[in-house]
Amino acid sequence: MIRQLSPFEVNNLMIAGEKVILLDVREPEEYAICRLPGSVLIPLGELPSRFGELDIAEDATLVVYCHHGIRSNRGAAFLHQQGIENAVNMTGGIEWWSQQIDPSVPRY
Repeated sequence: MIRQLSPFEVNNLMIAGEKVILLDVREPEEYAICRLPGSVLIPLGELPSRFGELDIAEDATLVVYCHHGIRSNRGAAFLHQQGIENAVNMTGGIEWWSQQIDPSVPRY
């Protein structure tokens, strides 16, 4: 089972100064519209060949997000299969982030 974190929980981790890596698995066109600051873009379809690019500290939480949380859940599941246990899914994706945390993030 993939751990699920709400945008509130992710935001609280970041506010608390926890090590958080934000992985955006949307497409480049979506990333161009909006993104979370400091996020890394690796589209879901490229994740199998590119996940090795991620520099993931053992004490960091790897938060995978997309538009609504469906692709990111698949991405987090894939990362778990590769042994990356600290990968979590952000439920609701950037859509919920925009609605609940930062309304300045454009919605589409």
